[in-house]
Amino acid sequence: MKKTGKVYLVGAGPGDPGLLTIKGLECLQGAQVVIYDRLVNPYLLTLVSPLAERIYAGKSPRRHTLSQEDINALLVKKAKAGKIVVRLKCGDPFLFGRGAEEALTLACCHIPFEVVPGVSSAFAVPSYAGIPLTHRGHTSSVGIFTGHEDAAKQCSAIDWEKVSCGLGTLVFLMGVENLSEIVKNLIRYGRPRQTPCCVIQQGSLPEQKTVSADLATIVDKAIKENITPPAICVVGEVVSLRKEINWFETKPLFGKKILITRPSENEEHALSRLLTAYGASCTEFPVVEIKPLASYVSLDRIIKQIDRFDWVIFTSQNGVRFFNTRLAFQKKDWRILQDIKLAAIGPRTAAAIKAFGIRVDSEARTFCQEGLLEQFRKIKVKGKSIALVRAQEARDILPQGLKKMGAAVTLAPAYRTVAKSSPKAAVGFLADFDSISFTSSSCVQGFFNIFSTKAIKSRKNKFKVASIGPITSKTARGFGLKVDIEATEYTFDGLAQAIAGYYKK
Repeated sequence: MKKTGKVYLVGAGPGDPGLLTIKGLECLQGAQVVIYDRLVNPYLLTLVSPLAERIYAGKSPRRHTLSQEDINALLVKKAKAGKIVVRLKCGDPFLFGRGAEEALTLACCHIPFEVVPGVSSAFAVPSYAGIPLTHRGHTSSVGIFTGHEDAAKQCSAIDWEKVSCGLGTLVFLMGVENLSEIVKNLIRYGRPRQTPCCVIQQGSLPEQKTVSADLATIVDKAIKENITPPAICVVGEVVSLRKEINWFETKPLFGKKILITRPSENEEHALSRLLTAYGASCTEFPVVEIKPLASYVSLDRIIKQIDRFDWVIFTSQNGVRFFNTRLAFQKKDWRILQDIKLAAIGPRTAAAIKAFGIRVDSEARTFCQEGLLEQFRKIKVKGKSIALVRAQEARDILPQGLKKMGAAVTLAPAYRTVAKSSPKAAVGFLADFDSISFTSSSCVQGFFNIFSTKAIKSRKNKFKVASIGPITSKTARGFGLKVDIEATEYTFDGLAQAIAGYYKK
């Protein structure tokens, strides 16, 4: 007899992927099928196993990919096929999310299921707009309502006469399209026209947009500011507190759109996370590819003869990664380096080495070849044998400098960096960004391989160029770019701080 699967009704939160619960994350990681909604943050799908089936079931006000009946039937079908299914729903499954209907269907069909509550936009979005739903100096009661009711209903399920003056704070979800009707009913049944209101679009995301006004003028102001779904409306005296505690929209990069050029194999999203923490809206754009070498004769020889080296230098995390791959190929591990001194060009490279349980003896204070070279000036390397694990196309500043100090340097190429093969991007694509970040010279070169000079030099562009350090800046200027922002610490953290500092001024 075939085993029946199980369905998890998981709340994805209001938009910010950081608001997904730990249990929700565990469910996503174990899912074999994920059926997700329109407003679910795309980042959450990257947390799913690459082997899992992903099914879009999004609904917009006027267009449904799947009807609710189709979604219910799909959940049953996949579970009966023995699959672990996650129904990923925006916000909380049971608060205007039709999760109860899905749960009832599963119960009637004797399908095992669990409900994983999510952070509702009713609570999170006002918080991200600096609005507490309760405050003992203003109100201790809250009402949460849907902004668009079932069109088949002959009359409203909301008792406007009781609601309008009977509750302190009113939250209307998905209420933009019916905002004028909501306001009209509230005023008709006694809510003062001067009551503070706030409409919040794309709440909890870097694209968040808010409009505040009194009840009498909020509709006109929302239209003027072109507020569109998804958005919620908050009505009540607590809205006035936004002036003092508007924490999210005061971040230094709030509202700024940043294009992050990076290697296609970089899955850490480290710079993106740092900039998002400062409030930016980030778009990652792969411009180069990290590729293995056609031949590993040189690196393999160095690994086999590792005992003859006094030092091994790693200039990047990729170097560490490919070195580890070749170790495994030769059925060796990092313990063969235990009697050899190791050097790293920066903290992330050092961390990559330490992850294998190996110490790092020297780390550059300035995270570039020149910085590591300066570090070695303090060490007696004359007569020492050094293996340099690096990219095939790397600059020769470090090996040449070490040779001048009397060291015997053996180059150990571990990978190659190539411009990403891609058609030229559209001319108007770059006009939407406030800043473009470059974390290496190869990213600059890859950028110019993908974008035409016309697209980069367009008068519609307003972007500022941000560079991780002077070497990358020099390459950018060589291509005719004006570098507006340069990190003083040549790391992702340093670049993020430099960008935030620039816009904070």
